[in-house]
Amino acid sequence: MRKGLTFLQSVVAATVFGLAIPAYADQNAQTVVAKVNGEEITVGHMIVARSKLPAQYQSLPDDVLFKALLDQLVQQTTLKQQLHGEVPERVRLSVENEQRSLLASEVIEAIMESSQSEDAIRDAYDARYSTGDGGDEFDAAHILVETEEEANEIKSQLDEGADFAALAKESSTGPSGPNGGALGWFTNGQMVPEFEEAVMDLRAGGVSEPVKTQFGWHVIKLNERRKLEAPEFDEVRDEIAQELSVQAVEDRVSQLTANATIERPVIEDLDPSILRDMSLINN
Repeated sequence: MRKGLTFLQSVVAATVFGLAIPAYADQNAQTVVAKVNGEEITVGHMIVARSKLPAQYQSLPDDVLFKALLDQLVQQTTLKQQLHGEVPERVRLSVENEQRSLLASEVIEAIMESSQSEDAIRDAYDARYSTGDGGDEFDAAHILVETEEEANEIKSQLDEGADFAALAKESSTGPSGPNGGALGWFTNGQMVPEFEEAVMDLRAGGVSEPVKTQFGWHVIKLNERRKLEAPEFDEVRDEIAQELSVQAVEDRVSQLTANATIERPVIEDLDPSILRDMSLINN
């Protein structure tokens, strides 16, 4: 029996035989390009299918891609029609999740777009940099260990006069350890919050108490701190726009969830490992 063409095989066939794209008058997303047992396939279906392809396929000539995509959609339609309208539970749930995600993404994009007006970006820039102050920059080093006990021991040795760089090379589990714990220069927002807060509280030459982050326990030394000049608007415009977008989405999600009626019933003895049981949806 002759097998149906895969998408890649369809592309190759279209390339070899020079199959041309059909011509349509007044084309739009509703234009029907094929019917399979009466079920329509439209230009809109094909546009969406093309947008989901890997970049290497999207770069193919339009006429080649058109024929290959149409063959693929026709084949998929004939296959799914074998279910005679019955939708397996796992497919129904997958479609619902995908639809939920796509619709939520549409709202997020709208929120982000509305938050990125030129006036809003300029206002945020002025609020941050109107004094000409670009914030602080820090030159620091750290020793990273796994436990609080180890960090306390490191701090005690430093208080007794141990050399920070030598101790970092000997004890630090972080990638900067072999370099004496040196992290180089960094600005606000580049380190995890707990680490940054500890650095902000130090004076040049100071060593912190043990600080816990998601990476372990740190003992931090601030080598130097300096002021930065405010950047030009164009240098930070995109960064500010992104920050405004993220904040706008977070604020809107918080508002929506706060105002929504959300019920989370307590289910006794619900084992979280139930998420692994695919048999519950394989029907």
